[in-house]
Amino acid sequence: MTADLLEDEAEAHVRGVCFKTGPPARTGVELEWLVHDRSDPRIVMTADRLDAALAPVEVPGAMPRGSRITREPGGQVELSSPPADSLTECVEAMAADVAALREAMDRAGLVLTGRGLDPYRTPPRLLDDPRYAAMEGFFDREGPWGRTMMRRTASLQVNLDSGDDSRSVTGYRRRWELAHRIGPVLVAAFANSPLSDGRPTGWVSTRQATWAAMDPGRTRAPGHDQEPRAAWARYALDARVLCVRGAADAEGARGAAGAADWSAPPGLTFRGWLRGAVPGLRRPTTDDLDYHLSTLFPPVRPRGWLELRMTDAQDGDGWVVPTVLTATLLDDPVAADAAFAATESLCPDGQPLPPDEVWRRAARVGPADPDLGKAVRSCFTVAESALARSDAPAALRAAVAGFAERYADRGRCPAHDQLDALSRV
Repeated sequence: MTADLLEDEAEAHVRGVCFKTGPPARTGVELEWLVHDRSDPRIVMTADRLDAALAPVEVPGAMPRGSRITREPGGQVELSSPPADSLTECVEAMAADVAALREAMDRAGLVLTGRGLDPYRTPPRLLDDPRYAAMEGFFDREGPWGRTMMRRTASLQVNLDSGDDSRSVTGYRRRWELAHRIGPVLVAAFANSPLSDGRPTGWVSTRQATWAAMDPGRTRAPGHDQEPRAAWARYALDARVLCVRGAADAEGARGAAGAADWSAPPGLTFRGWLRGAVPGLRRPTTDDLDYHLSTLFPPVRPRGWLELRMTDAQDGDGWVVPTVLTATLLDDPVAADAAFAATESLCPDGQPLPPDEVWRRAARVGPADPDLGKAVRSCFTVAESALARSDAPAALRAAVAGFAERYADRGRCPAHDQLDALSRV
């Protein structure tokens, strides 16, 4: 643990570590899946069965391109790529590692299911880490949405460099704004979670609706009345503390399963912790602040790079298109300017970025909404033009064009396929 932290030091630390600047060049992607039994997706997964399935690919060197495998509380599996020097390299590397992971799952009689929300079951929490016990208790105070998020959701996250210090389209300020402006476009275009317990929920992205119902101080976008670094530092310090690592270890406190209890005092923000709001609670350190930052889940999270977290998990190789679209709209300068213009209608009354209401419409209606549908189509057109100017492989260009023809141009998203299939039963 590091030395006790002062408030001004905490603000400076957040500004420094979360927006590392430089010319945008690298691309990464994180893919999450629900894990289902091949014969019956309603079978509840056990930790032992998942351990056995993943054991062959968790040994060093098992992933051909070096992606990292992690697990989520409900048994979801995540594959995180190393940062690649180009979009094409990122997609090719991840495709190789996805193939290796799928092969391991297949040998165990399991399948990776790319949906934003488990449409069949409510799994138990398989991870007994103190972090997840504290997280579950924190969210339980306000409703069922935290448990749903932890146990039943899966996403696709695209990671891109923050940008340089300029005021141009490559600068971190402009990229931060654009990432938020295209956020509802990505929610709508790739919405893929319309079902719960086999029935329609009324949302095309129930996953996004679940996030929106949770603690707004850690799941919604920061305010945009300040420079991004200042806005994020304020957001981070004003967010409530989800857990205090080792908070009760010295007293020997244990949870129901015998794990250390990391529960934080209710209502405590990190700023309050810095100011000594809870008598007797030890002072926070830089390590505590870094850990606190990892418990914040807005749609765009700065981690030294920009992590775009708003997209539902996709079936099969469907992850390729949102990865390509997102990276192209932010990293191609011409496309970035065009995407900024294409999302103007999502920012009413001169607001710089889409308000919460637009995010909700994206999750509920998707591209069937007139304004969102127009923005989705425009962003696909912009990306297709940029890819045509680039050296992107023909397969990537064809994948984006094919998705646009099947979904975006028709005001549809993958969720509509599931709803159509249900109506035919």
